[in-house]
Amino acid sequence: MTPQPDLLHLHKLTRSYTLAREHLWAAPPVVHALQGVNLRMTAGRHLGVVGESGSGKSTLARLVMALEPPSSGSVEFMGQNLHQLSPAALRSARRDFQMVFQDPYGSLDPRQTVLKIVTEPLSMLPPSSAAEQRAQAADMLQAVGLRASDLDKFPHEFSGGQRQRVAMARALITRPRLVVADEPVSALDVSVQAQVLNLMQDLAQQLGLTYLLISHDLAVVNHMCDEVAVIYQGRIVEQGSPDTLFKNAAHPYTRALLAAVPQIFPRPTPGQRRRSAPLSPRVMPAGTAATACPYAPNCPQATSVCDEMRPNLTAVAAKHWVACHFSTDHLNGASP
Repeated sequence: MTPQPDLLHLHKLTRSYTLAREHLWAAPPVVHALQGVNLRMTAGRHLGVVGESGSGKSTLARLVMALEPPSSGSVEFMGQNLHQLSPAALRSARRDFQMVFQDPYGSLDPRQTVLKIVTEPLSMLPPSSAAEQRAQAADMLQAVGLRASDLDKFPHEFSGGQRQRVAMARALITRPRLVVADEPVSALDVSVQAQVLNLMQDLAQQLGLTYLLISHDLAVVNHMCDEVAVIYQGRIVEQGSPDTLFKNAAHPYTRALLAAVPQIFPRPTPGQRRRSAPLSPRVMPAGTAATACPYAPNCPQATSVCDEMRPNLTAVAAKHWVACHFSTDHLNGASP
């Protein structure tokens, strides 16, 4: 069976930000937001990227959308390196990848009607008449569960869940191949989240969409995705199917995320408890790089080797990759 070509391929993707000097003679500190991320996506298989706030998830989304350039590495979409395209070629390519933002209140211009908001991406397609654009927008609004009569309303006339549906209609009107969804339901009431997620699944089947879902909510990723990548301080530390990661996680950070999920009767075991140390900073003087495992200060099973050598992402089973010196010990049932 011939393997499917990649829809999206991230190769050794890094992104660093230089901050202001603390004083005149100090070297400017550098924030390493992404550090050598490799990911592949095939059409029709949804990928979830999970991690804490500050782990690099949203930076990853911005680079995939070519909203800012990487410090090094590449983002290839349908065989094209997005960051090497001319402005005109990139504008044309954007019809095939769109984004749904986290905040349904801040991502919609309050001064524009829904018609103007939803039809804005059509500027990337061949010219069409106002009547044709209105008909396309009406069809897309109905596809996301709204009415054609809503086209002449303004964002303030909708609830949060309805605004996110408008945002989805805007993203889908060009019939993209890939949709990057950055925390698409985190700003919504719990009662509305399930409706929006089910709608996203229905639309994926109807329109042939592939989702790159950025989230901190493991339940959302488990519900939506075929594969999960866990990111910590700009690095992928574990990757596999939801069943593999959520039932047999091999990285201590993944297990800590799972242990932090609220339960009615939580019964954490000592091996699931995470040290109380804060998130290790990624701010370093210019020209320096850490060689230790970044999770070592928070890891309950860290040893001297973790302070001396950063583990690489390595296959520990079929379609299961982990960046931990002791991942096989956990999978084999050894005590940490």
